[in-house]
Order: sequence, then C-alpha cells, then structure tokens
Amino acid sequence: MKSSRTTLERFFGKVSLAFPGFPVVQASGTLVLACFAQAAALPPSPGITEPFLDVTLSAPVPGIITARKSREGDFVQEGAVILELDKKLEELEVERRKLVRDQKWSDFDGTQKLFKTTKGISKEEVEKKEAEYKVAAVEHDMAAEQLHRRQVISPLSGTITEITLEVGEACQPYQPLVRVVDARRCYFITNTEAKLVAGLKLDQTVKMEIDTEAGTMTVQGKIVFLSPVVDPASGLRKVKVLFDNGDGKVRPGVSGRMLLE
Repeated sequence: MKSSRTTLERFFGKVSLAFPGFPVVQASGTLVLACFAQAAALPPSPGITEPFLDVTLSAPVPGIITARKSREGDFVQEGAVILELDKKLEELEVERRKLVRDQKWSDFDGTQKLFKTTKGISKEEVEKKEAEYKVAAVEHDMAAEQLHRRQVISPLSGTITEITLEVGEACQPYQPLVRVVDARRCYFITNTEAKLVAGLKLDQTVKMEIDTEAGTMTVQGKIVFLSPVVDPASGLRKVKVLFDNGDGKVRPGVSGRMLLE
C-alpha cells in the first residue's frame, strides 16, 4: 500500500512539474488533479461572417444600359435608381396612353353630366363611356409599369459591391447586373457539434472572436437561428448569430470563432 502511494506521489509530482498551471490537491490521503476552468472550458466554434442582406439585382426585360446613377462602393438608399435601360419608346407610349385616358375621362364626364341634367341620353351610354375610360386608365397604368421596368432599383439601403455592365452594353432578362449588401449588421454562421450547442437558446447573447484587418476583435451578438435538425452525415448543427457592425470594422466573409461556455 505504501509502495502504491509513493508511486502516485511521484506520478502527480511529475504532472505538477509538466503542467504547473494545473494544481495537485491532496485530500483524505488521495491525490487529485484539479483542472478547474481549464477542463470545463468548451472549444470555440469556428465559422464565417456574412452581411445582414446580400442581393443581386437584375432587370426583367432586355435592353441597353443608358445610365449608371451610382458607382461601386456607393451607399444607396432603398428605392434609389442604380441603372437605367433605353426607355424612349416606353416614355412615348406612356404619354400616348395618358392622352387617350384623359380623352376618355372627358367623354365620360360630359356624358354623365348630360345624363344627370337633361336625361337626353340613356344610362347604358353613360356606362359604356365609363367602361371605356376605365380601360384607358388601366392601359395607361400598364404602360407606366413597362417604363418602370426599364430601371434597376435598390430594394434596400446598402453598399453597391458590383456592377457587371457598362453604359452601352446589352443585358438579357434577369441577368445579374448589380450586387448590393447591407453590412451594418452581420451574421456569424457556424456549424458545430450538436452536443456542444445543446444548451444554447434563441435570443441568447454570445461572444465571438472575429479576425479583422486590424487583428482579432471580440464582439457580442444574439442567436437568431438554431437549426431544428442535425446533419446526419457530420453530426453538426447550424447556428446563426446577429451582431452590430455599424462601425464597419468587420468585413463580411472573414472567419471567426464563437466562444462557448
């Protein structure tokens, strides 16, 4: 028994020399290696960052690029026109349809007043004039919509990262033309072993280490998505964390680590 105790003392003595940060504790005649926080800490979960919004814009009709209202790197507001296609014919059609609509309204309005004051015409005639006006109004709206489709408009406030065509070049329907991203907020996306994130909850605040151009920086964010399923092939579960990036220090696409406790 004494020999066994001496052997244990020598073993833990060597452990203490090899790992000075791990205290060796003697309690009730038994030597215990106490690792405390070092043993309890979970490994960080690696992942990548993505912008909050990332859209690729196109035109639903073919045409020739006639104007670029913004440049790559510009910040645009929601609803801003970025590109315009040739639209002279569409503008003329809108004007023509407007004239027809206005004429039909004048006919309908005059007929309606005549019917109310003199009863000199039938009600059916009034209804016919009203229908003609409504058809003309719809055709004007259709022409205006065709004109609107000659523009590439940003659906969000963000930064233009790419414009694929120059003025004078032709585009096809739904061809990618412009990329706009909103990086004022970013996602950190990680795929982690399911058992390591079993205790995480939606809206929980977590810390992350992000590799930026200036070095590693620590940020906080909230969990906005916890995958309800685990990938059967890898055993990993997807987690998305949303964090503020108003200062623009994090460039979406860089890697980082989520710190698990």
